[in-house]
Amino acid sequence: MTIATAAGADASASAPVSPAAHSAGPANSSRAQRSAPSVAWLGLVPFAAYVLLFLAVPTVLAIGSGFFTKDGTFTWSNVSALGDPVVLNTFANSAGVSLLTAVIGAVVGALVCYALLGMNPDGAVRSTVDAAAGVLAQFGGVMLAFAFIATIGIQGVLKLFLQDTFGIDIFANGTWLYELPGLILPYIYFQIPLMVITFMPALAALKPQWAEANLTLGGTRSSFWLRIGIPVLAPSFLASLLLLFANAFSSYATAAALASQGAQIVPLQIRAALTSETVLGRENLAGALALGMIVIVGVVMALYSLVQRRAARWQS
Repeated sequence: MTIATAAGADASASAPVSPAAHSAGPANSSRAQRSAPSVAWLGLVPFAAYVLLFLAVPTVLAIGSGFFTKDGTFTWSNVSALGDPVVLNTFANSAGVSLLTAVIGAVVGALVCYALLGMNPDGAVRSTVDAAAGVLAQFGGVMLAFAFIATIGIQGVLKLFLQDTFGIDIFANGTWLYELPGLILPYIYFQIPLMVITFMPALAALKPQWAEANLTLGGTRSSFWLRIGIPVLAPSFLASLLLLFANAFSSYATAAALASQGAQIVPLQIRAALTSETVLGRENLAGALALGMIVIVGVVMALYSLVQRRAARWQS
């Protein structure tokens, strides 16, 4: 009995196993894993709550208020006010300042990235510039406005130095720092570091083999940039330019601190609609202005996403 039992066990052990029986174990295991509730999504709850409370809800309320009067009656008058010449001029001012500072910031930032390209990524200079760019790109609002007022304001250190030493009065034609032209320098101040942050990874991703192949085929440094470098980097540069435009177009705190009077750009026009004591009953116009800003920034960021996907093809 013992020998027969052992022989039967050996025979059953050596018998081939059907494919269905062999795959049943892993299949059942994977189905059990899929059916088991996952808790990984719980990590998104804080971020989702933040986006909902501080981005989605204010956006919906801002847009919705533009279609109602103060008494809650539906109206198109607020939205139709976007065609008013004063409002159109405000949007033109915002777009002009944003485009000008974006172009200057993109060009100067790209040159800074090119200068950093030949340095050791782990060196002291490169690390210092990267750290400074990360800090200065977020240096805005009242702090930045105060820095410019203390430097080149009416009683600013640099302004008094130029006036007392060289007889140069930078405000001879008016105190432009507190008007629309005065926003250009502060905006450029944080646009250049933002360009360094966004464009440097694309520039650093250029493959050395491309330059070697260009030299092997008899090319020069200029031919490399004209035929390879610039065409490859053009989508990334354009994407960074669009990002800088959206950043300047939606900026409020710096402009509000510098230009305490007037509403030369759209964010200040929204402030005036909400807080003005001379224009009463048009608080909901701020919602229509916000709708116009959201549409423009949404279009710009959609273009940014398309261009960025194009640029990511060669970076991957």
